[in-house]
Amino acid sequence: MNGERYYEDYAVGLCFRANGVTVTEAQIIEFACLYDPQPFHMDRVAAESSIYGGLIASGVMVMGLGLRMLVQAGALTPTSMGSPGIDRVRWHRPVRPGDTLYGVATVTETRASRSRPDLGLVTMDFEILNQSDEIAMRWTGTQLIARRPTDAATAS
Repeated sequence: MNGERYYEDYAVGLCFRANGVTVTEAQIIEFACLYDPQPFHMDRVAAESSIYGGLIASGVMVMGLGLRMLVQAGALTPTSMGSPGIDRVRWHRPVRPGDTLYGVATVTETRASRSRPDLGLVTMDFEILNQSDEIAMRWTGTQLIARRPTDAATAS
C-alpha cells in the first residue's frame, strides 16, 4: 500500500496495533499546565494526597497520544477527512509516569455515505492499553474516509 488507505480498504474486523509510547512525568505536567490544570495532573505533592495516590495523566492527553499512535500505525491515513464525532469515551485506569501505552483500533462497521458519494464512514473501537495489557482508555469513533477514485475520474 502506498501510505493511503481508502474506504474500500477497510473491512469489519481489520485491526491495527500501534507501537508503544512511554509517558514521562514531564509530559504529564506540561500537558496539564497547558490544557487540564487539575492538581492530580500537575502537582506531584497534591496528587499524592488525592484519591489517585500519585500523579496521573489527563485523559485528554491519553486520547491524543492514542490517536497519534494509531495514525502512525496506519489506521488513519491522508484519506481521512476527519470525524463527525466520538462515542462512549471511558477512562478505565489511570496512566502514570513510566507507563508504556499501546493503541489498538478495530474496524466495527463500514458504510458508504449517502450524501457524499466520494466518502465512506468507518467506525472503529479504539483501546489504549498499558504495558500490562490492561485497558487504560476506550472509545468508539467514526471517520470520514475518501473512496478510491474511479478510473474515469483519474483519467481526466
